[in-house]
Amino acid sequence: MTEHSNTTARSRTALRAPTKRPSQGTAGAYIAELVGTSILVLAITATATSAGLASPIAGQPYGSLAVVLANGLALAALVGGLGHISGAHFNPAVTVAMAVIRRFSWRHVPGYVAVQMAGGILGAMGTWAIHGSAARNVTHLGATNPAPGVGDGRALLVEILITFVLVFVVTAAATDDRFPASVAPVVVGFALAVAVFIGGPSDGAAVNPARGLGPMIAAASFDGWWASLLGPLLGGVLAALLYDRFVRRGTIPEPGSTE
Repeated sequence: MTEHSNTTARSRTALRAPTKRPSQGTAGAYIAELVGTSILVLAITATATSAGLASPIAGQPYGSLAVVLANGLALAALVGGLGHISGAHFNPAVTVAMAVIRRFSWRHVPGYVAVQMAGGILGAMGTWAIHGSAARNVTHLGATNPAPGVGDGRALLVEILITFVLVFVVTAAATDDRFPASVAPVVVGFALAVAVFIGGPSDGAAVNPARGLGPMIAAASFDGWWASLLGPLLGGVLAALLYDRFVRRGTIPEPGSTE
């Protein structure tokens, strides 16, 4: 086997094996999910808080585009850095979706979800430590509350749709052997950025119960909390089922094929 093929095999194993079951080194996988989720939520909420407070930086204060970039770049970096350890879920919606399609052990779902939610709270508290009381009192630590005029029902629909976007891509990257594993971190990061572009103006785009509820718990601001919890779970399961049951079977039609 050539050096190139060895590298490809290692990359594929690193990305995909942990998504099925963290057997040996389970504690390390849980720590990776805790730390990874904390970093992801810190990056997102700190950037959203800076934009909300119009904090001066080297140039103009952050705008909404910075929040989208923080989502995508942080997730891409974390998937690349920790995917070989825990599968890089960092999101209860991803964990539950992978378990539903039997790509992750249900036995580890409670533990993964628990550390992810704890990571979301820790990340939001990091934003509080960085920006002070104004972050909690003014921007609610970047909590994803529905925009004025957006009801909880509409926020729920938004969360279902945008989480579908993310988890559909995650399912392809994490479970399909034909997917080029080397580009998975970038593709997954882009998918989250697209989801936030779509849903951000409506409800802040949680796409992740840990990202949505973590700041809410730390800031004691619970507007639309159930949409940030239920919407991602529903959207994630629907996306994983669609890819696993139907899309995975697809092949590129051959020229002249009558099928």
